[in-house]
Amino acid sequence: MTVPVPSTPSDIITLALKTANVVGVGQTPEAEDMNDAFNLLNMLLAQLQRRRYFIYQLITTGYQATGALSYTVGPGGNFNIPRPGKIESAFFRQNQNTPLPVDYPLEIIRAREDYNRISIKNLNAFPRYAFYDAAYPVGNLFIWPLPNAQYQIFITTMLQLQQFATISDTLALPPEYSAALMWNLVLELYPFYGLPENPITRGKAEASLRIIEESNAQIPQLQMPTALRGQNTGTYNIYGDQYIGSSP
Repeated sequence: MTVPVPSTPSDIITLALKTANVVGVGQTPEAEDMNDAFNLLNMLLAQLQRRRYFIYQLITTGYQATGALSYTVGPGGNFNIPRPGKIESAFFRQNQNTPLPVDYPLEIIRAREDYNRISIKNLNAFPRYAFYDAAYPVGNLFIWPLPNAQYQIFITTMLQLQQFATISDTLALPPEYSAALMWNLVLELYPFYGLPENPITRGKAEASLRIIEESNAQIPQLQMPTALRGQNTGTYNIYGDQYIGSSP
């Protein structure tokens, strides 16, 4: 008999409860057990949402600059998207209404302490940096120097994973996510019910996450600061200790 692939949170939860030995084969989980496991599943998804390798797509969103010191990021904000924990990259666009708009990358400032070192925060000039303050429920994006209305700002953030409202929601995730959610939910159920952890389950859970990591991995090309490059622009020959195609 063919076993259907899990298509709802209810399917994943039922399999997880059986795998954790909370219910036996042929038994129907109690409503309270289903509800508790449903809450654990959403909590698990909320944690996995912050792991870059668990996100299968990055989303780029734009907003017209106004010369403001900061822009809100989150539901109902200037960037009307789910509130991100951080931004992956940013750039701004010049001449957006022409046939050949030009994009310039923005360097990400990762810490508030570094942003605080900027002396004149209201400086209006060619933008270079972006700092994201992950406030809740709406974050704040600071661009410096301040861009005026001739520029458009773009930020790239992680896609918001599906959040389940009911146990009957249709699963709208790539197929490999079902096993990862099920096996890792089992790990959440063990301490919840005071059951000993099965090492086989631990291995299955970790393997399922590695499969997703391998599928979603995107490693940007290494960029070396200009100050460290020196005057040589050619390719370094490690065997001859010299640059090929560069002038002395």
